Amino acid sequence: MHLDEHVAHAVADGLRRLGIDVTTTTDAGLVGASDVQQLAYAVANGRVMFTEDRDFLALAVTNEHLGIAYCDQNTRSIGQIVRGLELIWEVYEPQEMRKRIEFL
Repeated sequence: MHLDEHVAHAVADGLRRLGIDVTTTTDAGLVGASDVQQLAYAVANGRVMFTEDRDFLALAVTNEHLGIAYCDQNTRSIGQIVRGLELIWEVYEPQEMRKRIEFL
């Protein structure tokens, strides 16, 4: 899973504690990169993208992606986000997430 630039690092920490392989924008050296670049990184590295940026919903229509997990910013606690992403990780096989958007 790859976390967009505006996602709290505590989400990555929580997912890593659960054994989920996750990268962040900072880890990938993509701070300040465009949304298209973020999505391309996720695709190139075989990762579902998690974002709180509504712009990704429009990008999902016209760009290749391996799945997008989304929630509106400031609508879920860090714990709720971690639990939602954990559930997606547990339930879906990677090929099932391809071109899919899951709302938390």
